[in-house]
Amino acid sequence: MIIKNGIVLGEDLFFQKRDVYIDRGRIVAEESQVTDNTVIDAEGLYVIPGLVDVHSHGAAGFDFSDGDGEGLRSILAYQRAHGITTYCPTSMTLPRERLLQVMKSVGNLGIQEKMLSKQSGKWGDTLANIGGIHMEGPFLDPARKGAHRAGDIRKPDRDFLQECDEASGGLLRLVTLAPNVEGAVELIQTFRNEQKIHFSLGHTSADYDTCVNAFAAGADHVTHLFNAMEPLHHREPGLIGAAADTPDCAAELIADGVHVHDSAMRAAFRLFPDRIVLISDSIRATGLVDGVYELGGQQVTVKGNRAELADGTIAGSVTNLFDCMKRVVAAGIFLEDAIAAATVNPARSIGIYDQVGSLTPGKRADVLLVDKELRLVRVV
Repeated sequence: MIIKNGIVLGEDLFFQKRDVYIDRGRIVAEESQVTDNTVIDAEGLYVIPGLVDVHSHGAAGFDFSDGDGEGLRSILAYQRAHGITTYCPTSMTLPRERLLQVMKSVGNLGIQEKMLSKQSGKWGDTLANIGGIHMEGPFLDPARKGAHRAGDIRKPDRDFLQECDEASGGLLRLVTLAPNVEGAVELIQTFRNEQKIHFSLGHTSADYDTCVNAFAAGADHVTHLFNAMEPLHHREPGLIGAAADTPDCAAELIADGVHVHDSAMRAAFRLFPDRIVLISDSIRATGLVDGVYELGGQQVTVKGNRAELADGTIAGSVTNLFDCMKRVVAAGIFLEDAIAAATVNPARSIGIYDQVGSLTPGKRADVLLVDKELRLVRVV
């Protein structure tokens, strides 16, 4: 396949009018390497990598925490249709046995091979690929639990984490935990040499020094910056300050217009240059009408773009990652930086940039055609 005449975003984050060559589901360097001569004319369109969402609970009426393989398939279909070609299904804080069942649901569907497969195959036409699983909780700080159920929060447990990873078929890529909870730093240190599992600090009231120690132990990610953590104070900078002082730390940002003010989003891009990871944190209500839904065993009311628990706590978002990317552009972020925050940065943050995140020869051919108004035209 050849995508001709498009305005292509290069790995250097500069746009250039050129062709993109695809063979057997991979980007290739030259036209001579293409065996399928199908041509797509992208004249006047941006050609960008497929988006990578490393934090999303669900969409289209389904939630990963349902533990329903067919429901997960519906989530993956929704994501791909909206330009998210690599997806990390994200669990909530749940009782022990239910969380293990959720992890097993990926294997039960028989789609482990879908995780960054060498070729697109039967999955590539309809579903987003699984880039790994994000386990948000249960190792959280009850004081900053957000929409997670306090009764299911537990102390960090090496054996339980190992059991969850094994239940998932080894798909755990990201684990959110609170560094101020007893045993958190030790858990990070235990797994730091495995490379595969990345630890994200979040849902915490931890102070600056505690967070610095956790980053030194091996954590390299922050879960939904500004939300469920202490605010940045000039004498008590907390997690935000510690993360800003850690050069290789990625910082998630929910750009749905509800979780973070536009001004704070612009500040985040300045504070974390080349390190912002846009996420949706979407729930099952995403793509559906206003109403009452469920998240992690709790009732959620959705009205417009806002999802809340009964006590007014924001409970995830109802916005997909493509729309989050558009939102930060509307807030004044350069288009190239916004795209990188939804492609390059998330892929790097969980260690899969060698496979996805840019239109580089050898990588999977996940390609979006987008018009000048940032409307999604086609997913290749």
